[in-house]
Amino acid sequence: MQAQVSLPGKPARQARRVAPASLLIAPTMFLLFLFFALPYVNMVLVSFLTPGKTVAYSMPLTLGNYAKYILDPYTWDVLWRTMLFGVGATIICLVLGYPLAYHLTRTRSKYKGVLFCAVLSPLLVGVVIRSYGWMIILADHGLINETLLNAGLIKGPLPLMYNHFGVMVALVHVFLPYMVLSLSGSIQTINPDLESMAQSLGATRWRSFVDVVVPLSLPGVLSGSILVFVMTVSSYVLPILVGGFKVIITPMLVVQQVIELFNWPGGAALALILFVTSLLVIVLFMKFMNRAMKGIA
Repeated sequence: MQAQVSLPGKPARQARRVAPASLLIAPTMFLLFLFFALPYVNMVLVSFLTPGKTVAYSMPLTLGNYAKYILDPYTWDVLWRTMLFGVGATIICLVLGYPLAYHLTRTRSKYKGVLFCAVLSPLLVGVVIRSYGWMIILADHGLINETLLNAGLIKGPLPLMYNHFGVMVALVHVFLPYMVLSLSGSIQTINPDLESMAQSLGATRWRSFVDVVVPLSLPGVLSGSILVFVMTVSSYVLPILVGGFKVIITPMLVVQQVIELFNWPGGAALALILFVTSLLVIVLFMKFMNRAMKGIA
């Protein structure tokens, strides 16, 4: 039998290497636990408590908060509308943002920095201000309708606000920069010489773009789509201002339960239903994108 010789100093050195790495991520993990995990745990606990008349909630534990919404067709109608807004805004932002992101990363213009600033500039303005801006543009006597009425192109104001169209337009405008930034970061990592090589082998410019750039930019499509979808389905201020309480989505119901009806357990249960449904949509989308990326690889 051969004797195994151990090096006494090696485990100690490995421990010293692991310790600094753990210390580096410890603050981040602590913040995530404090501001992300604990609030969700608290919300889950509150969702099973009984709504109180003099207090926000009390014992005993109950499933009635979930049963109330799960058995209510109106809840599913609003939840379905919320998911449609999320998916629709994500698709529109992807269609509009991809050409813009591609141009920003590939252009050699001296105004490239100015173009990036133009894309980022809406992020410097609050959502409330941008919502009021769209209200001025889309109102019955707003910029668009007044221009068309004065030009004699229409006889009455077009219904551009307080409906699904107005809310979708505002959502796309607010969240489009996030999609562009995610796509730009992904496209920027693609070597432009790959497109030139594809064209030198006989591919057209469009074919090289579809077969080379689009597949390699799928990680950016994935991250940008998830980011826009999550922010859309959780949007609250914008649908209220532009939709005028005529377009109801789930976050509005959650706030209504907590603020107006003082039903904290019901609001927590409804928020968790929205969270689980959104998570299910994201997981399905991630599986689809992972298959697409594996097929390319």
